[in-house]
Amino acid sequence: MASLAQQFTGLRCSPLSSSSSRLSRRAAKNFPQNKSSSSVSPTIVAAVAMSSGQTRERLELKKMFEDAYERCRTAPMEGVAFTVDDFAAAIEQYDFNSEIGTRVKGTVFKTEANGALVDISAKSSAYLSVEQACIHRIKHVEEAGIVPGMVEEFVIIGENESDDSLLLSLRTIQYELAWERCRQLQAEDVVVKAKVIGANKGGLVAMVEGLRGFVPFSQISSKAAAEELLEKEIPLKFVEVDEEQTKLVLSNRKAVADSQAQLGIGSVVLGVVQSLKPYGAFIDIGGINGLLHVSQISHDRVSDIATVLQPGDTLKVMILSHDRDRGRVSLSTKKLEPTPGDMIRNPKLVFEKAEEMAQTFRQRIAQAEAMARADMLRFQPESGLTLSSEGILGPLGSDLPDDGVDLTVGDVPPAVDL
Repeated sequence: MASLAQQFTGLRCSPLSSSSSRLSRRAAKNFPQNKSSSSVSPTIVAAVAMSSGQTRERLELKKMFEDAYERCRTAPMEGVAFTVDDFAAAIEQYDFNSEIGTRVKGTVFKTEANGALVDISAKSSAYLSVEQACIHRIKHVEEAGIVPGMVEEFVIIGENESDDSLLLSLRTIQYELAWERCRQLQAEDVVVKAKVIGANKGGLVAMVEGLRGFVPFSQISSKAAAEELLEKEIPLKFVEVDEEQTKLVLSNRKAVADSQAQLGIGSVVLGVVQSLKPYGAFIDIGGINGLLHVSQISHDRVSDIATVLQPGDTLKVMILSHDRDRGRVSLSTKKLEPTPGDMIRNPKLVFEKAEEMAQTFRQRIAQAEAMARADMLRFQPESGLTLSSEGILGPLGSDLPDDGVDLTVGDVPPAVDL
């Protein structure tokens, strides 16, 4: 109807002027009706013509209104660009389910001290509190990367009764992702590092992927007291991941056993100095404490360990021995020195050349083992084999290559970094 009204905007029929009416009455009085038309005054003719023109205009206006009424009755949407379907589509575009648990996409347009305002195309802006902005504890939403202009998916967790605005959460979505990640890590049977944030009578509490996990004392390989492990990272494996029961159980013992399986003699691993003693330094190598004896620090004499190492130092060490039953690992940096005394004078060079020196050490070990096996063959004449001065066994048998077997070089395993 608005468009119909616009069609007649500005159309009006002005009334006849009073002077024209008086002129018509005066003409009728002064001139009898029986006179011939040829004697009619020009003024009377003009008045009659004006009256006829206005009558036609009124008739045309009436016809226009009648046509418009007929169009409104028979085809009300004719000529209207915005149809009923368009209106329904617009409602569907800006309408969404505001029930609790529904996920909506929104744009942050303002941050405050205690949260952020989010545009989710609702009747009013939604609110994201700082407590619901991240799975970790933060003091301001910007610590979680929430700034104006950020577009993200949120979940509706409630409604503010004071202004009917919706309450949003990112924390809920992040929790779901964290549980999914833990299930994946459990399926892959991987070892993760986690910080110990608490302890109780039953064990330790560690933070894994933003979730609080429980490590029973029976699943801790270290003999250290619980207080000594607080705020420290320890290796863990997943034992039970149950999101419905909010149950996350971890094991340090399984993680350590997995790491120990990689500790081969001659392997080079990264370690962190934990503590210093008069007889050596204890090094953390992937959750296992190894002893770097003072005699294995350098070829040169070390009178004060503190002049070479400090707690927190990162260094590369070689595995000399590993007693799995007693849980003892002996380490050495002495074997990694390019030249005697480098650990004291140039520890950076020892770090850079560690793998190269370890390979040389393993080759020497392999050669020594080959010579030992050859010595045993010398005392077994029935074998029919002799050993040349170059370490080649002979004479050749049918199952040996023509050029003999070199026992001085064997398959040397590569170094392992934990």
